[in-house]
Amino acid sequence: MAETKDERIPAAHVTQDEQLLETPKPDEFTHTDTWRVFRIMGEFVEGFDELATITRGVSIFGSARTAADSEQYRAAQETAALLARAGFAVITGGGPGIMEAANRGAFEAGGLSIGCNIELPFEQRANPHLTRSLTFKYFFVRKTMFVKYSTAFIIFPGGFGTLDELFEALTLIQTRKIRNFPVVLFGSSYWAGLLDWVKGPMLSEGKITEEDLRRLHLTDSPAQVVEIVVKSQDSLRSLDKLVADDISR
Repeated sequence: MAETKDERIPAAHVTQDEQLLETPKPDEFTHTDTWRVFRIMGEFVEGFDELATITRGVSIFGSARTAADSEQYRAAQETAALLARAGFAVITGGGPGIMEAANRGAFEAGGLSIGCNIELPFEQRANPHLTRSLTFKYFFVRKTMFVKYSTAFIIFPGGFGTLDELFEALTLIQTRKIRNFPVVLFGSSYWAGLLDWVKGPMLSEGKITEEDLRRLHLTDSPAQVVEIVVKSQDSLRSLDKLVADDISR
């Protein structure tokens, strides 16, 4: 017998995203979706207001299941600490695992440690290493905050959610919806299979170009992550200056 929605997830745990994306019943549209727009708008306004001062943010992604005694956790913590000392705000999903490690590193280094949490069917609590915490009901609003307030994405080993953030950033850069900022994969052994596939059938069959491939950086060094991000910022400032000088002539 097929499960119904109510059998899978108790009604009290149905998220706003699920309600929004559910196919409407014939008589529901004018009573639900139109009014939900105001809730979405309010969530955007709150996010923009809370993060408006963030001009040097770096978003760090990775698995919520990463153990605190693992090498990946320690590497994320060190990376975030180095970024904080270099003057960058660290932004994560605000939860456990890699997110906690990154927030902890930034927090203990005295930097801005921002968590953009998300309402889930089963509660994901914010980690305790945040200087600023936001909670979103809609994934697409939360994703907008990551992209808008980041100068780089650092991708630690993770699952579907991590891959979603990775490929969305690459798609936005490829289609020139956002500026080309660095997307750094951390952990060469973890990402080797994915990169073999990207460099193999994806590239050889013309699904992407060499330029697309160059958008990705790979490293096992927290210090190199910071070097990549800083160098990108320096290049961007130089480009902006050239454009400004050209306009003023």
